Amino acid sequence: MTINLQEKNLTEQERLGVEQLLQSQNPNIADDLEQIWYLLNKTWQDMGCDNKNLNWDKIAQFYAHPVWLLNGLFIETHDLSMQIRKNIALYISQQGFKRICDYGGGFGTLAREIAQICPDIEIDIYEPFPSEYSKKCIADFANIHFVDELKKDYYDCLISTDVLEHVDDVLETFNTMLESLQIGSKALIGNCFYPVIDCHLPKHFHFRYTFKHIATLMGVTHIGDIQGAEYVQIYHKSKPTRVNLAVKLAGGGSKCLFPLLNMVRFVLRPCVRLLRNLKKKKEL
Repeated sequence: MTINLQEKNLTEQERLGVEQLLQSQNPNIADDLEQIWYLLNKTWQDMGCDNKNLNWDKIAQFYAHPVWLLNGLFIETHDLSMQIRKNIALYISQQGFKRICDYGGGFGTLAREIAQICPDIEIDIYEPFPSEYSKKCIADFANIHFVDELKKDYYDCLISTDVLEHVDDVLETFNTMLESLQIGSKALIGNCFYPVIDCHLPKHFHFRYTFKHIATLMGVTHIGDIQGAEYVQIYHKSKPTRVNLAVKLAGGGSKCLFPLLNMVRFVLRPCVRLLRNLKKKKEL
């Protein structure tokens, strides 16, 4: 993985941190995406983080590490990652939204994509501790702002991509997102409840099967996904939301059923593949 840092408006400290990371790449990994995953995992392990025995002081330090700056720089050089963001921005441009929140929006890559085609939309990036580089990135966009708290019943769209798999309490965090939305608004949620990198918390992996269903118990309706960014699900907020007893019980039940659901998926996958192949042969 090679990134031209001379073209980036980094502070000296930021540049040195990223350079050290680039120098610690694994020479046996040729794929740039796998390389950034390797560096994220290496940093996680070097900082003594454990995704089963959670020490949130160490984890907070991990999320403040320059590896996340490098991750953001990498995303802006990665064609698939940028195409996904362009497709999200295109969907948003077609909806007539006025106020958007990008929850955990890093240094504003997605927000800038949206602002370029929707200059009249107000865009808040919820990021309590934005880096100096991230502030510089949005300096030329009058309609993008970093915020460290969410207003309730304020936005008509909230975006959250690759966030919930990192947090301590998925349902409470999701509800906090939903509370910032007006009734009739939309939440665009992209989750990765899989062990792609070590900072994806295993205690949440069961939500890969049940998140959409539990979300409906919280007062939203799942209405589809974004074309060209299909892992981003569209939810419509039709009433006030909350994490009530039914939601908590559903979350607990989801966790208990996870081993069974995983086993059923493992058994059924080859059967589904076989049926698809037979169907194709029949069509021929």
